[in-house]
Amino acid sequence: MATFKVTKGTPVAFRDSAYSTASPSPHEGELFYNSSSGAFQFLGLAAGAWSSGGNLNYAREELSGAGTQTAAIAAAGQVPGDTSPRSRTETEIYNGTAWTEVNDVNNGRSAIGCGGTSTSSIIAGGYDQDSPAGFRDETESWNGTSWTEITEINTARYGMAGAGTSNTALIFFGGASDAARDLTESWNGSSWTEVNELNNAKREIGGGGIETSALAFGGRDPSGPSVLAHAETWNGTSWTEVNNLNTARYFLAGGASGNSDGIAFGGQTPSHIANTETWNGTSWTEVADLSQTANALGSANRSPSTLALAFGGIGGGSGVTAQTEEWSFAHAVKTIDVS
Repeated sequence: MATFKVTKGTPVAFRDSAYSTASPSPHEGELFYNSSSGAFQFLGLAAGAWSSGGNLNYAREELSGAGTQTAAIAAAGQVPGDTSPRSRTETEIYNGTAWTEVNDVNNGRSAIGCGGTSTSSIIAGGYDQDSPAGFRDETESWNGTSWTEITEINTARYGMAGAGTSNTALIFFGGASDAARDLTESWNGSSWTEVNELNNAKREIGGGGIETSALAFGGRDPSGPSVLAHAETWNGTSWTEVNNLNTARYFLAGGASGNSDGIAFGGQTPSHIANTETWNGTSWTEVADLSQTANALGSANRSPSTLALAFGGIGGGSGVTAQTEEWSFAHAVKTIDVS
């Protein structure tokens, strides 16, 4: 007599629990029987979504961030209007659930370049809203406990992005001042060195990654009103133009694990937007939006396209916000009704 296997095909996997939903998964689309639930199931296609995280203790815009979704740092920024001082010094650490206030930066300013991790990072440059000097060149190093002033960046500017693995190895790129538009500077733990420039001058850009493999995207032309969709990858030596973002914008945020995987979100076109796009090393794909439009927000700049963190900024219609959003990219477990 023929068996079910012979007449109907390959038997399905028998498991006592569902497959992990983490993306990417080698089991995507794979049918299995889950004995714990008594049901036939399969892993659906991976999809991304934003969800609420713990709010910052201090609402602010044009703040800087580094690290990952579960271990991030938010530093400085500004609050608009009549608040004094407008340029802020607050620093907060995120553990994946809540923000904790830690020691302040030494020099309050906004739109600062930031790179590294929540325990070892650098901030440089920025703009002081309370000083006629405006553009800043101050650089500070974070050791997990406090900020220390170190050698200044070569060219004062604001609105640049950063990438790096620690406070001894990173790069900053882009930004605006009277002289700086496309500069890249590398930090080796003791001094700054100008290295190969971006192909397109820009300020108020997004970026992330590590010092040898980084991604820069979006921004605004420092010499005019043009909003940019340009994207470039860094290989440790030089920048290469790659496919543009789908939506040109500035004052956006995002992150990257390297030059072949990243995410961009929020920004201004000039209206505030919530658009999110992921980068796979070849092209940008529009995915699920932030829960609200936002620009001048901070992000964990070492986040891959599957795990990102957005915080602060100007929320559409609500002014400066303390809101935090977490991005996750996962497979859904689907149950098949065989009744």
